[in-house]
Amino acid sequence: MKKIARLFQIKTKTEVFLITYALGLGAVKRGEAYLTQYPGFGGKLLFLCCLGAVFVAAAKMLEAVELQRMFGNE
Repeated sequence: MKKIARLFQIKTKTEVFLITYALGLGAVKRGEAYLTQYPGFGGKLLFLCCLGAVFVAAAKMLEAVELQRMFGNE
């Protein structure tokens, strides 16, 4: 059971970057759909919101990995 649980834990910065890459690909795909659904400024704004959410999530994951490394498994 612990081996399965380990699959869902992010322990290193490399894992964070890989997850961020996957999230970024999904955000760009969703953003492209917004650009076709809402042409003009609205679509571009939604596209940027998708990408912004990925950047915020990546920053939080990196921060969490650093805190975990500093304080251990408490």
